[in-house]
Amino acid sequence: MKKILITGGAGFIGSNLTEHFLNKGYRVTVLDNFATGYRHNIARHEENTAFTLIEGDIRNIDDCRKAVEGADYVLHQAALGSVPRSIKDPITSNDVNVSGFLNMLVAARDASVKRFVYAASSSTYGDSESLPKVEDKIGKPLSPYAITKYVNELYAEIFSKTYGIETIGLRYFNVFGRRQDPNGAYAAVIPKFVMQLMKHESPVVNGAGDYSRDFTYIDNVIQMNELAISTDNPAAVNTVYNTAVGDRTTLNQLVDYLKELLSEYDPEIAGVEIIHGPGRQGDIPHSLASVEKAQRLLGYKYSHSIRDGLREAVKWYWTNLK
Repeated sequence: MKKILITGGAGFIGSNLTEHFLNKGYRVTVLDNFATGYRHNIARHEENTAFTLIEGDIRNIDDCRKAVEGADYVLHQAALGSVPRSIKDPITSNDVNVSGFLNMLVAARDASVKRFVYAASSSTYGDSESLPKVEDKIGKPLSPYAITKYVNELYAEIFSKTYGIETIGLRYFNVFGRRQDPNGAYAAVIPKFVMQLMKHESPVVNGAGDYSRDFTYIDNVIQMNELAISTDNPAAVNTVYNTAVGDRTTLNQLVDYLKELLSEYDPEIAGVEIIHGPGRQGDIPHSLASVEKAQRLLGYKYSHSIRDGLREAVKWYWTNLK
């Protein structure tokens, strides 16, 4: 049984990875301080002898060393997300996303971990206007959060070259799906809109609603993480990959899709009015990924389109949170 450490394993993406790899027969250790994750996301695994929870903080090197002990792979998901949060509090975002990331790299190096796979971000593309986004062409960051995620990539590259640890960065593009938190000031747009529509409240779309995103369902992200730890292709490691679908949806289109899908459960939702508010500082106007590199080197083939993923997500929210 191979052992995986998942940092941030009680969070949205981390808990889905935890569930998947336990089901695949791995031993899984979760390191989480529950700053943004939830105990109920992993409670179902408490009686599983292959599961270990370490309550700790990646900003504490001793917690990192304890968590990584005996691990074959690290899936580093722990971070403080959200562009607005980083603009409001850049110091904490940097402490967690940069200093915490470096702690985990050092701990993984010292424990002779086979491979370190980490959550990178599409925000790294910054002010680059080229579409689709190709891994080796980026612009200047537009937020403190984007800076931290780019620094992660630089550190990973240096550790690969200097210490020989295998690293793979996965640039997530607007991930959504089951267990994504709809509450709080920094809630992601899809769960937030879903919950508002279910309550017959009007979602507020930032700006004109013509900004577009490559929304990516959680199962596609799980697939990419599994491919990243299982590949034996030497050309596939020590690099970064877009983790996306290769399709883009405007915010206006997104709201229309959500209203259509939710109306199957409650017809009144079709008539909920949409409100347009001011644009959001630090936002990239358009995001569309090329997934050619992941297809070529990892054999990636996404399982869920935006419509497929939204249907699954809406069903989960309606079933679990209505």
